[in-house]
Amino acid sequence: MDMVFPAPGRQLAGDELLEAYPWPDEGRWVRAMMVTTLDGAAAGPDGLSGSISSSVDGDVFTAVRRMADAVLVGAGTLRAEEYGPMQAAGADAGRRRAAGQAPAPQLAVVSGSLDLPWALPVWAESTLTPLVLTGPTPDAEALAAAREHAEVLQLADLESASLLAALTDRGLRRIVCEGGPSLLEAVVAADLLDEADITLAPVFAGTAQTPRTDGLAEIARFDLVHLLTAEGYVMARYVRPGHR
Repeated sequence: MDMVFPAPGRQLAGDELLEAYPWPDEGRWVRAMMVTTLDGAAAGPDGLSGSISSSVDGDVFTAVRRMADAVLVGAGTLRAEEYGPMQAAGADAGRRRAAGQAPAPQLAVVSGSLDLPWALPVWAESTLTPLVLTGPTPDAEALAAAREHAEVLQLADLESASLLAALTDRGLRRIVCEGGPSLLEAVVAADLLDEADITLAPVFAGTAQTPRTDGLAEIARFDLVHLLTAEGYVMARYVRPGHR
């Protein structure tokens, strides 16, 4: 993988790629990871991001996640993408323990209804028991079923500030928000997103949504930190001004 900015010609692989996506030593840090096509679609015709991704994008995706404490995702995205177990390779587990972290990231799923795909192996095979963040008055039967598969946190509301505070209170301060769009938009609208890691895929999908006119009250600007490229894909790391 070649760096285009700020050090043109530098090649990154393995741990060098990990070091290109550092976490701050202190405080909460929320980063988002997404892939988009040349025509602005976040998924291919099959409705999945995997169909517009690639192995090089996967390498960045892994680097972004490797030292995270938590992966925050909405129920719809979990269901559509059929998330696999959250586990860490042996070397990463040791690196994480040395840093005082759990051996793998913990999945945190946002769901008001608790209507979740419990048959997915992500629940039983993840290194850490996944968290489910729900509202104060979920259906009693759905709550009981959820508690058979996950640790359920009942919050006063599902506003982005409450979700992130609940994770931070548990010592989960390095957070990767993987969407979907509504969850990510809410985090950005509350000015709680510190970093955006965006991959531009060299494809047209024809599945981009019609532009909306009810977006953010104020456009959120991010500064470019680095730009990488491989196999026609462009990987950009952006950080919110004043959040470094």
